Amino acid sequence: MLKDAPLDGGALTHGFADHVLHAAQVRVSGMQAKLHRWTATDADRRFDDLFNFVCDPSTLTIAWTRVAGNTGGRSAGIDGVRAADIEQAGLARFLEDLRSDLRSGIFRPTPVRERMIPKPGGNGKMRRLGIPTVADRVVQAAAKLVLEPIFETDFEPVSYGFRPGRRAQDAIAEIHLFGTSGYRWVLDADIEACFDMIDHTALMGRVRARVKDKRVLRLVKAFLKAGILTELGEERDTPTGTPQGGILSPLLANIALSVLDEYVHAPWKPGQAMSTSQRRKTRRTH
Repeated sequence: MLKDAPLDGGALTHGFADHVLHAAQVRVSGMQAKLHRWTATDADRRFDDLFNFVCDPSTLTIAWTRVAGNTGGRSAGIDGVRAADIEQAGLARFLEDLRSDLRSGIFRPTPVRERMIPKPGGNGKMRRLGIPTVADRVVQAAAKLVLEPIFETDFEPVSYGFRPGRRAQDAIAEIHLFGTSGYRWVLDADIEACFDMIDHTALMGRVRARVKDKRVLRLVKAFLKAGILTELGEERDTPTGTPQGGILSPLLANIALSVLDEYVHAPWKPGQAMSTSQRRKTRRTH
């Protein structure tokens, strides 16, 4: 059972005693390490029992800290509830009820709240954010804790966006490294409305390549189809895309775009046409 206060009277972090958080983190880290190892050692493995990891109290505990510790935790979804409101009302009951709803199958994501913000650059263009409820964010964070170590194993090493332990500076450093190897051109391109236009069928096909658990697949699809409540108060369906503002969205976007990474990177892999060794052979024969 979760507790709203530390048994020893110690400090609270996001509503939990430090020793409770430590135990939860150890359990979740161990789970993630196993998933990563199993994925890395079997390129064809499809996981059939992931939902219990998503619903595990330790996973939900760490998921809560990710939500409450983020500045977005101060923002409410369409229900008007913030993370601080949940802590005040009773965090333990909230997480227990959420876990019960997940396990019983009655959990349903609600539409995200639309918020339009200016795009960087001062060009007057706007970007649409979709803000889920705090409850939905916690479930998304729990799903991400389980799915990320699986799909991270398969992503190309030259991919840097929205990945743990990787920054834009790392991509820049690799570009400089290529520059020292004789490469002189950099292609600067942008995918227009990337998050908004992701095809759900293609994305779910990529997810199914590694995930066999139907409960997890239904959960991911439910978030994709949750809909959006516009700033004008109109509820709209979401036949495509994954909303910017959702915790799970960056991972889903990377899964969708991984097919592009694989296509572009394939000729440059060792032994392929554009690899350094093959280019040297070509030069020697001419």
